[in-house]
Amino acid sequence: MSECGSKGCGCSAVAMPSPKPNTVDAALRQVRYRIENMDCPTEEALIRDKLGKVPGVGGLEFNLVQRTLGISYQPASLRPIEEALSAIGMRAVRMDEKAAQQSTVLSIQQMDCPTEEALIRGKLAGVPGVANLEFNLVQRSLQVGHTPDALPHVLAALKSLGFDAEIRTASAPSAAEAQAPARTNWWPLVVSGVAATLAEVVYWLNGGNHWAVVALALVAILTGGLTTYKKGWIALRNRNLNMNALMSIAVTGAMLIGHWPEAAMVMVLFALAEVIEAKSLDRARNAIRGLMDLAPDTALVQQADGGWAAVDAKAVPVGSRVRVKPGERIALDGLVVEGRSTVNQAPITGESLPVDKAEGDSVFAGTINGEGSFEFRVTAAASASTLARIIHAVEAAQGSRAPTQRFVDQFARLYTPIVFAVALAVALVPPLVFGGPWLDWIYKALVLLVIACPCALVISTPVSIVSGLAAAARRGILIKGGVYLEEGHKLKWLALDKTGTITHGKPAQTDFAAWSNADPDASRLLAASLAARSDHPVSLAVARAAVNDGLTPRDVADFAALPGRGVRGRIDGQIYHLGNHRLVEELDMCSPALELRVSALEAEGKTVVALIGQDGVRALFAVADTVKDSSRQAIAELHSLGIKAIMLTGDNPHTATAIASQVGIDRSRGNLLPEDKLREVEQLSADGKTGMVGDGINDAPALARADIGFAMGAAGTDTAIETADVALMDDDLRKLPTFVRLSRATASILKQNIALALGIKAVFLILTFTGQATMWMAVFADMGASLLVVGNGLRLLRR
Repeated sequence: MSECGSKGCGCSAVAMPSPKPNTVDAALRQVRYRIENMDCPTEEALIRDKLGKVPGVGGLEFNLVQRTLGISYQPASLRPIEEALSAIGMRAVRMDEKAAQQSTVLSIQQMDCPTEEALIRGKLAGVPGVANLEFNLVQRSLQVGHTPDALPHVLAALKSLGFDAEIRTASAPSAAEAQAPARTNWWPLVVSGVAATLAEVVYWLNGGNHWAVVALALVAILTGGLTTYKKGWIALRNRNLNMNALMSIAVTGAMLIGHWPEAAMVMVLFALAEVIEAKSLDRARNAIRGLMDLAPDTALVQQADGGWAAVDAKAVPVGSRVRVKPGERIALDGLVVEGRSTVNQAPITGESLPVDKAEGDSVFAGTINGEGSFEFRVTAAASASTLARIIHAVEAAQGSRAPTQRFVDQFARLYTPIVFAVALAVALVPPLVFGGPWLDWIYKALVLLVIACPCALVISTPVSIVSGLAAAARRGILIKGGVYLEEGHKLKWLALDKTGTITHGKPAQTDFAAWSNADPDASRLLAASLAARSDHPVSLAVARAAVNDGLTPRDVADFAALPGRGVRGRIDGQIYHLGNHRLVEELDMCSPALELRVSALEAEGKTVVALIGQDGVRALFAVADTVKDSSRQAIAELHSLGIKAIMLTGDNPHTATAIASQVGIDRSRGNLLPEDKLREVEQLSADGKTGMVGDGINDAPALARADIGFAMGAAGTDTAIETADVALMDDDLRKLPTFVRLSRATASILKQNIALALGIKAVFLILTFTGQATMWMAVFADMGASLLVVGNGLRLLRR
């Protein structure tokens, strides 16, 4: 992150050429880089100075607004330039290579702590061609954006740090599948613990150090701490003060000043803390892996000869016919083609009651069949099922930094070096300035080093976030990032679409009236022909009523949807419109009599559409929808949480008011086009955090503008899962207050964890300076803090 932000720092907003730092006789070549962390003259001056020393560089052209740098050069290779930029921390990607930039996911089994993340981030920052890094500590994966030739250098850099990285391909298992808990080898830790305990006993019996104490301490340190020393040396070699480096320094220092038993016990406790913390983090990983376990490994598939055989679910092709027996879990997504049953969809949608399934209905992988038996045709491969997409979305969401996590990461980067500097001052200043005893003050400095690592603070945030994401997914709420989970507790307004959100979205035609002496049957047929081409619920109701009466829709040419108004098409050479009152007015086809009739129908809470020919309005159709019982309860719960609701709909204001009053919504706005909904959300956002609830397609502008966009009915809908910030896996609005409560619980736990981690550190800082803290106590407190915050975060899984 730049020291100087792009706002308010006086940065120039124009491209800035610079004089040539070196004189080059031959013709120069041109290259342009995009540098994501260059947005201020501070970085410009740094780059100008660094590249001015690279032979062959003939000219620089900066554009801080676009974050680009043009370079005129004549070296044999661009590597000296890219290495110079990397050396000063600039993440440069060639513009001509950006389009060809690749993204590779690496599985790194040894990476599960912010200690390793910081080490890797620092190392890869110096690798040319690396554009961005996205860490997922809970799933032990790293996504690297890089140029095509950079991947071998990335793998080599990771190898030099002692990490074995495996490339995860599209055909490889997901992180949830791949991360099986590793078996722990307890023997070295047991030997180390016994040796450290004996060293303490011998020290106490002898009244001080003895050769046996030294020998036992060395055995304890070598059996329990070799890995720590190895990691510590790698960290120090890369100028990184992580926990392994600090612990290695502290234990070595304790041995040098003669505290052999304590050095051994500190190393044992630290090794034990690492194991326990890893086991605790496995619980968070298991939360995601548990979702994957919902789907069975095999499915009963019909063979070419008509027989049935159990086949690996991952090998079942789309279009296959699968049989499901009573009580079985469904292995794949599909459409029922024969039989009836009830299915428990709670693992996907969170619905509390089983849902009836018959021919033509959708079923989802991971759901549970009831007492009936049925056959379905597979509509998606195992890797593309609704369950698989949910798991992928939750895994991806873990990589996004929530606001608290970003703050904690920035704090940790400052905290450790500051405490290290304080420890150095504690070791040197009192003896040199005040004549204090060297050994006493060096010991206090070593205690400070032990508590200098912010692991407990940093690990608490991702564990809490992933626990919240998994808990939400189990309840049919798919949250696309930690930022939305954390920010949800700040919501003040929720804007809701009407059709399919507050109402059932399956309206029926209630009234029909021919107008201006038009032929009733011909008008119904024309309207049904237009309506059949639309997917809007009101149009579908008009088309369905006509078909039920035996009318067959006719062909429509030049069909076009008119967002927020209706549809248009050509039938038998004539242009016809089918739309709402707004469309009638825009076509200048309104009349006082028509206004009166429309107003009367709308006052009854009905939606009115008109068939409009070239000579005027030919017929009126009234459609009514019913309000979901769950909508009333959801709005009441939102009010109890202090959140206000507003309904934004393209329907007429009378219907909007009637529906809003039935449900208990605070405000309603009718006759809104997509851009009108966008404007309403913008105005609400000025008053506080605002969420928008819609179908994820028609309300796209408002959903995108809202602080949090909620998509309804996401089960089986790729668009909703891909575009929404939060997808509700069924049409139940009661998941909104559930989301808010979970968000508030997450925010509360994050604050508790930060207070716990920092509070324990503060207590031991005070105890250190008063001479009451020992090294093993500091390690024990650090381990306890880590376990406390991890356990506190995992409580979200039980909510």
